[in-house]
Amino acid sequence: MTTPDYIRAIREAGAGHLLLLLPGVTAIVVDDRDRILLGRRADTGLWSVIGGIAEPGEQPAETAVREVYEETAVRCVAERVVLVEMLEPITYPNGDVCQFQDITFRCRATGGEARPHDGELLEVGWFAADALPPLEPFAVRRVRRALRDEPTWFQPPDPTAG
Repeated sequence: MTTPDYIRAIREAGAGHLLLLLPGVTAIVVDDRDRILLGRRADTGLWSVIGGIAEPGEQPAETAVREVYEETAVRCVAERVVLVEMLEPITYPNGDVCQFQDITFRCRATGGEARPHDGELLEVGWFAADALPPLEPFAVRRVRRALRDEPTWFQPPDPTAG
């Protein structure tokens, strides 16, 4: 994942490596044959779902559509929100700490030819839901939820908190 300029500016302005809460999106893109679009990441070599960080002023669905096109050259439309979740903080090798609030969208592919488009992915491919390559639990959970016709998932508040 490439760090957006505005996040670099925040860190340089004094945030340093402190925890930043960031708006992230995941796009589960499905084609007309019900295959799932995945990319093999350049940074880890692992297959994963497509996602990224919202730019200031950008609506989350716009972020999903933009990230899919930037990374895979596939055009899509966001159809529905699958889940909303606060992820655990991540510490990157350079010491930066981030926590992402992820909004996952189910998206429908509308055009383009799947290929690595911006250097973040080594490969891009369409996979049948029953023939996915090995994926991290984060990605598997999102794919499974996107393929079901269920209400948006979110973690309910703890009734004992407060």
